[in-house]
Amino acid sequence: MISRIDLRGSLPGDLRSVLPRAEFDVEAALEKVRPICEGVRHRGSAAVREYTKDFDGVELERVRVPVQAVHEALSGLDPAVRDALEEAIRRTRAVHRDQRRADVTTQVVPGGTVTERWVPVRRVGLYVPGGRAVYPSSVIMNVVPAQEAGVESLAVTSPAQAEFGGRPHPVILAACALLGVDEVYSAGGAQAVAMFAYGTEECPRADLVTGPGNVYVAAAKRLLKGVIGIDSEAGPTEIAILADGTADPVHVAADLISQAEHDVLAAAVLVTDSPELAGAVERELAEQVARTKHGERITAALAGRQSAIVLVADLEDGLKVVDAYAAEHLEVQTAGARELAARVRNAGAIFVGPHAPVSLGDYLAGSNHVLPTGGCACHSSGLSVQSFLRGVHVVEYDEAALAEATARVVTLAEAEDLPAHGAAMKARFDWEIPTR
Repeated sequence: MISRIDLRGSLPGDLRSVLPRAEFDVEAALEKVRPICEGVRHRGSAAVREYTKDFDGVELERVRVPVQAVHEALSGLDPAVRDALEEAIRRTRAVHRDQRRADVTTQVVPGGTVTERWVPVRRVGLYVPGGRAVYPSSVIMNVVPAQEAGVESLAVTSPAQAEFGGRPHPVILAACALLGVDEVYSAGGAQAVAMFAYGTEECPRADLVTGPGNVYVAAAKRLLKGVIGIDSEAGPTEIAILADGTADPVHVAADLISQAEHDVLAAAVLVTDSPELAGAVERELAEQVARTKHGERITAALAGRQSAIVLVADLEDGLKVVDAYAAEHLEVQTAGARELAARVRNAGAIFVGPHAPVSLGDYLAGSNHVLPTGGCACHSSGLSVQSFLRGVHVVEYDEAALAEATARVVTLAEAEDLPAHGAAMKARFDWEIPTR
């Protein structure tokens, strides 16, 4: 069901080349999404409706969901689901509220200061997937940090569902209502990203688009980056588990399965120095998958080239492997898990010990589940309040401080053969400006 990679000898120099990874060819999808994005650019909502009919099989009169429908979805929400969503919102808001940075002023010299101000983007488009599963949790993970950052205009889009009259799933609409967001659109795929990037008659253009999606969403983000800001090109979900012989194979198998449930391209990787644990997990996978609702999808994900059990000589090598892999989600289930987790450099989010499964982070830990995939955790962060803020430097110098700096600025400007830079300094004083 799941392959093995044995790295118990010396580790290869390029670890990333031997580790499992899903094929997610954004480049190949670019040419497919280009005409879609151009169509939305030139024909607006009519193009969005056309592509929604072609790809989702839904004919829309309007792309925007009526505000009344958003609120009606909340009134019809199962009370237990509402309670769970409200608690998820509370916990996520508590974590993200503490992420907001304060403005900082540094006195560089007497009379000269630089202040870094943190300014929210004006308007964001938030993408919520709607393919094989329903993701009200992704509404929370997108909206809460944007709200805590102080973004003044928020719009959510999610694919149209024929089953629900061409609107997004009612639980997604209800989650929007709980968060006070009533600007919601029935659009998915590349056309949704283009809608935010260019704007349409119904949807004003946004400054930034965030949220995970399929390969066509990722391709549209790559194509339109520069027209609109993006968070990341999110690929299939990933879980890596670093475990030793103290880990419970029942827990490990269940956690691998939980992420394999998302998609046939989802990656599930166990890194362990215990052959005994590896064998026990393999047996547990076979037993547990047979009992799951989405067994076919999970089996395909576990059997795919992106999933494996990686055997290492010891946990030191295990650390090197998980750092090279840079997983979206990394669980550490070992003796001394906290100390080992503190040494991990590359992961979107780290889950420490047997009582912090990734499923907790997907919903109720308070952390954000929109995280870098495909090894991007070695250079990128997950979605946070910071994703919606821009640092702006504000420079204030008085006359004396400027005069003190002038000679050095002139020297550097002339060294770079940019004499007008120096002239702009000297123009403020009784200095002769040479002509060249």
